[in-house]
Amino acid sequence: MAVDRLERVNALLRREIGEALYHVFNGEIDLAAVTVTRVETARNLRNASVAISIFGHEAERGRILRAIADKHAALQSLINRDCHLKYTPRLRFMLDTSIEKGDHILALLATIPETDVEASAEDDVNHNPEDDVEEDPEEDAEEDAEEDAGEETGEETT
Repeated sequence: MAVDRLERVNALLRREIGEALYHVFNGEIDLAAVTVTRVETARNLRNASVAISIFGHEAERGRILRAIADKHAALQSLINRDCHLKYTPRLRFMLDTSIEKGDHILALLATIPETDVEASAEDDVNHNPEDDVEEDPEEDAEEDAEEDAGEETGEETT
């Protein structure tokens, strides 16, 4: 199966699973905190790993993930009804914490004082890379001697 078709199948399953969650769980769990972040389907369409992010509810994450995993048959049935695929993949759910990690990094970046950031930016703008080059004093003396010799004879050195 072509890679681009597999990516389209993954996107389709991601969207359909997100919608099916609302049909299967009528107020049983807080679905506002649940996001289907990624679906990875096997090339033979038999299995699919579904990454679920649960924002907040740190104490209830295990319970919410188990509830979703317990209803995988109902989710697969809705997907089979709505999607026309050769095989309906067997869904395996796993917790995805990448969104929380990204939020943590953004919070850390927000705590950096603005004055430090501005000072660092000014240093980068005012920095001249030619100042970093160390010049060899012997080489400079040789160049000066050649220039002086060229001035005495009236020749230009290149």
